Amino acid sequence: MNTLTVQRHGAVARVTLNRPEVRNAFNDAVIAELTETFTTLGQDPAVRAIVLAAEGKAFCAGADLNWMKAMAGYSWEENHADASKLAQMLWTLYRCPVPVIARVQGDVYAGGVGLVSVCDIVVAVESAGFCLSEAKLGLLPATIAPYVVRALGEQASRRYFVTAERFSAAEAHRLGLVHELATAETLDARVDALTAALLANGPAAVRACKRLVQDVAHREISPELRDDTARRIADIRASGEGRDGVQSFLNKGKPGWLL
Repeated sequence: MNTLTVQRHGAVARVTLNRPEVRNAFNDAVIAELTETFTTLGQDPAVRAIVLAAEGKAFCAGADLNWMKAMAGYSWEENHADASKLAQMLWTLYRCPVPVIARVQGDVYAGGVGLVSVCDIVVAVESAGFCLSEAKLGLLPATIAPYVVRALGEQASRRYFVTAERFSAAEAHRLGLVHELATAETLDARVDALTAALLANGPAAVRACKRLVQDVAHREISPELRDDTARRIADIRASGEGRDGVQSFLNKGKPGWLL
């Protein structure tokens, strides 16, 4: 791959944006490779955690300038087709069955905020800055909006979409976009601790938990939803992993996935 590096360490995959010379900005190649990579990793039952990282000083600066120059001459149909590929990439990461941890070592702008928002856990260095900068260019953060609004919150999104202000990692943490802050020296240790926490849990249960949150969020607590959740817990209680986990807990032993 030209724009990404992918490494495997046991059950953990590390996907690294590898275009530091352009602050890891998106272009059509990056979008295609992220879509393909996360589709493949999500289908691999041996992968139990994915770390999304980046080389260089910035995590992701949004759209690549050369790509933007090319798009300036696109027709409406070409713009729609191009944006649809970005929308599909974000959806692929969001619905990836495996939990994704964002290791944010630097600034995050525009589409990069969308990339962070589709991750399940976000750890950022205290010095990182965030900016939804599209309005400065006369544009809007449309394809990333469904994920950013969920992650950042509606009220904060109303402000930062229209002002295009830069905000700090501490503010992103306060608003819920970032789960944990770290120093440059402690960033990897925190990411490693979170991957270890994921690996300590039942592999099927972790995937089911991720899907559960996405499926029940913002839904009315209707009879149908209550029945759906009852069916989900019945399914996993009756599964081999569920039985193994409960029996191991009761017998003060280790479940199979830890042996």
